[in-house]
Amino acid sequence: MITFKSKKVKSPVTVLVLLMSILLLNTAYAQDTDSYMGIIPAPASLVKSTGTFTFSKFTVIKADQPKDLAVGLLKDFLLNNRGLKNRVVKYNPRVKSKANSIILTARGSESLPKEGYKLTIAPHKITIIGKGAGLFYGIQTLIQLFSVDHAIAENLPCLVINDEPRFGYRGMMLDVSRHFFTVEQVKRVIDLMAAYKLNNFHWHLVDGVGWRIEIKKYPKLTEVGGTRQQTMFGSNRDWPDGEPYTGFYTQDQIRDVVKYAAGKYINIVPEIEMPAHSDAALRAYPELMCTPDTSVKNPARTTGLYCPTEETFTFLENVLTEVMDLFPSKYIHIGGDEANKQPWKESAFCQNLIKQLGLKDENALQSYFIQRMEKFLNSKGRSIIGWDEILEGGLAPNATVMSWTGEQGGIAAAQQKHNVIMTPQTTGLYFDHYQSRSPLEPVSFGRYAEFSETYNYEPIPKVLTEDEKKYIVGVQGNLWTEYVPTVAKLQYQILPRLFALSEIAWSKPERKDYKNFSEVRLAKHFARLDAIHYNYRVPTAFEVIDTMMIGSQFTMAPKSVVPGAKIVYTLNGRDPLDTDLGYESPIIFNIPAGEKRVFKTVVITPSGRRSLPTSTIMYNQTPIAAVNYTGNSQGLRFTLIKGSFTSTDQLDYAPLDSAGITKTMETTEFRKTRPNSGVVYEGYVSIPADGVYNFSAATYNDTQLFIDDNKLAENEGAISLLRGYHKIKIKNFYTAPVPGARRRGNPALRVYMIAPGTMDKKLLTADMLYN
Repeated sequence: MITFKSKKVKSPVTVLVLLMSILLLNTAYAQDTDSYMGIIPAPASLVKSTGTFTFSKFTVIKADQPKDLAVGLLKDFLLNNRGLKNRVVKYNPRVKSKANSIILTARGSESLPKEGYKLTIAPHKITIIGKGAGLFYGIQTLIQLFSVDHAIAENLPCLVINDEPRFGYRGMMLDVSRHFFTVEQVKRVIDLMAAYKLNNFHWHLVDGVGWRIEIKKYPKLTEVGGTRQQTMFGSNRDWPDGEPYTGFYTQDQIRDVVKYAAGKYINIVPEIEMPAHSDAALRAYPELMCTPDTSVKNPARTTGLYCPTEETFTFLENVLTEVMDLFPSKYIHIGGDEANKQPWKESAFCQNLIKQLGLKDENALQSYFIQRMEKFLNSKGRSIIGWDEILEGGLAPNATVMSWTGEQGGIAAAQQKHNVIMTPQTTGLYFDHYQSRSPLEPVSFGRYAEFSETYNYEPIPKVLTEDEKKYIVGVQGNLWTEYVPTVAKLQYQILPRLFALSEIAWSKPERKDYKNFSEVRLAKHFARLDAIHYNYRVPTAFEVIDTMMIGSQFTMAPKSVVPGAKIVYTLNGRDPLDTDLGYESPIIFNIPAGEKRVFKTVVITPSGRRSLPTSTIMYNQTPIAAVNYTGNSQGLRFTLIKGSFTSTDQLDYAPLDSAGITKTMETTEFRKTRPNSGVVYEGYVSIPADGVYNFSAATYNDTQLFIDDNKLAENEGAISLLRGYHKIKIKNFYTAPVPGARRRGNPALRVYMIAPGTMDKKLLTADMLYN
């Protein structure tokens, strides 16, 4: 927590500062006082009562079916975490006993919703009522109530929990094409999902850079398509190493994972990409790609697109037949995204097919392609899921749309009465994205999404009618693995984001509480991760990594939610080390007029994990006077700069391309002719009143933001301004997607401003900008 006061400018940043603090509480005390009892995801109803139940090695487990999968889960937990082999007997409700016991039963579950359960803890008895997945989830909740230590006796608080999921589809996607993960590594992801009541594992088995599933009829898919010539690829900032990268799952291994997941009530949705992202398959079987017409002088270099020939459809039907033999899932994901249709435009066969079928264009040809594959899968009793581009040219009759480029695809599909799974990359559900603006974050993809953005996502758009809302059947988090070569990186990217995802997917909106979630409940779950030696991203001492605060006096009170963590800090601009000062109590800083101080922190957990450093510049700034601008022409000047860039600093030395005036920072038109460029926007922003303004930029690539020639810290900071016009400058670059990497939707630059006395994050629009 940071507080400050200023004699020069009345500042609004106090409210902003409240968002930056993470509260440290004693874990045991927190659970006793927490209305959620530390449970993630938050249950639908939890009512505490007086007393405790004492669990010990003498506690008897009574179950309708002692060999039930859910019973096995509890037995394994007690054995592996407590070293206990509690007796398990068949439950007979007619036999009355006061013995200390846990009863696991389906009796009374008739009135419970699907996957719902009721957990009652009384002084001498714990009862979990549920059937199938419901009983399993009730046991998962009970397990969370146990302490993290390995005590053989445990006092559990008396309570009654009635719980049920909000959505029937609660998913997590893992891309194993770009980087391959072994069977055991995949099972660990499934374990996490099961512990947090997620029930659909979307297995992205096929993409342009690797085919990872054995197809016996087409062995070259794995022999050739399962290998690429470099460990690293694309623009992931690592040098090519010349080492072939390979890996795939045999059909027996697939069956093993499917069985393992089913034992935890998780359905596996396999994805076989089509018609695009098929480079790996086409390396193996090049006869399935289109041949450009001889009249085309410079044919498209894109090769990852199937040609819609009868040979291709036979190939795909044969592949899907083997896939369906391995996966009992109702859903088969067929991709359908990011199809660059230029090869179809250049193919005489495709152009003749469009005419023959009476289709409008290549978008309609893709719709024909998808609908044909859907008809085949429907004939086998299966249904398709596709990314939202399957809307192009017309939606297949029974398709479920997975909305990833934003929410618009999902909204359109719901309005057409199609089921929708929301997974928009614009809302923190793409777990391969950066988790902060810090340059010390591990290399990740594109934009950044703060943890709060993920947690606060609401999957049902307000624009839908009550009838349309019922078509939003679920929500999913995705981990694409361009930049995820190791298990440690995988766990860093999804934890604690997966905890937030579980609460989005399971808990009712009125039960969600970000402050309680992030400042109280996460503590115990981080302790559990440490206990099983899982990696995770340690939350920083302040939620905002790098910022500037305006004022004359500040009180610094950094905090950590991780139990037993210590915070070290520096005041000399250097990132803190273990040997630096340890934070113990709030520190007051008085800043002389016109001077700055830098307060940096690092959180160090008991297991030795470290957070990224945070940097807070405390600036007793004299308010900046407005410039003398008398024009009224709206928009900004822009300068395009030739080249491919990795840093905005490089824009200062590159040759200029063109210049002009623009009323938007959207680069779609530029990209049509210049897929890689830098752009500098310059002009004036109208400031309506004196005060401290907070500016921030949101974009996929590196951006520099200047106000009156003052560079803002990592494009997110405060500056004291007087009423009038002030200079604004934004430096940005954009790059074309590399082969094997996804575009990830709209790459537009957005600049926001928070005015004094508000927390309204307002997008800077043309009516506020002048040139």
